[in-house]
Amino acid sequence: MIQLHSTIEGNGDTLLILHGFLGMGDNWKTLSREFADESYEVHLIDQRNHGRSPHTDEFNYDLLAEDVANYMQEKQIEKAAIIGHSMGGKVLMNFMLKYPEKVTHPIVVDIAPKYYQPHHQQILEGLNHLASLELSSRSDADEELKKHISHPSIRQFLLKNLYWKEKNKLALRLNLKSLEANIEEIGKELTNVNYEDPVLFIAGETSDYITDEDKESIREMFPKAQIIGIKDAGHWVHAEKKDAFFSTCMALLKRV
Repeated sequence: MIQLHSTIEGNGDTLLILHGFLGMGDNWKTLSREFADESYEVHLIDQRNHGRSPHTDEFNYDLLAEDVANYMQEKQIEKAAIIGHSMGGKVLMNFMLKYPEKVTHPIVVDIAPKYYQPHHQQILEGLNHLASLELSSRSDADEELKKHISHPSIRQFLLKNLYWKEKNKLALRLNLKSLEANIEEIGKELTNVNYEDPVLFIAGETSDYITDEDKESIREMFPKAQIIGIKDAGHWVHAEKKDAFFSTCMALLKRV
């Protein structure tokens, strides 16, 4: 059993947030403060092989769901509202199926239970390039990452994984070796799903992660699912349209 790192903010009902692939809890800091202002105790969790949480060779959705269960036991949390984005959304779906009594208001963000082909190869190449270098500034890291990734916002998202390992030496917190070795696990589909309780799916309307066909399969597996699209938002819905995302989440969270 491993102990996940988290940042906890606020007081009130418990809200866990599960980040996506190659992210970390800190990506949600701004929204965390807003949820905390609405009387939530927000737990920004770093999942294994990400952020400040332990590194392991093993990496799959069953393990990640068990990590969340162990985290809740460690923190003496009986049940919680949980938001999961992308990979974190699949962790949440797996967790809901295993421990439905531990989840009050599940919110799955821009991911479906289907299989996704590996599509992070260019990003992983860029991160491996950074890991091979002696980096002494974030601006240098950005210039090097630009050789692989042209989109500035994606680079900034990835560069948050950098930390000062020692004076004048930057390194990545990610366990790249394990994440690459287990890349097929990230896209795995959920099978034998029949979840009878309500669940909110939030989709970015300009994202291709949840298609119209996916919405049909979601409703078959989650008969009480509500699917809401956020206008002009891509896959990083919570960052691109923060206010609309926050109000959509609060509309569900405030329901008794």
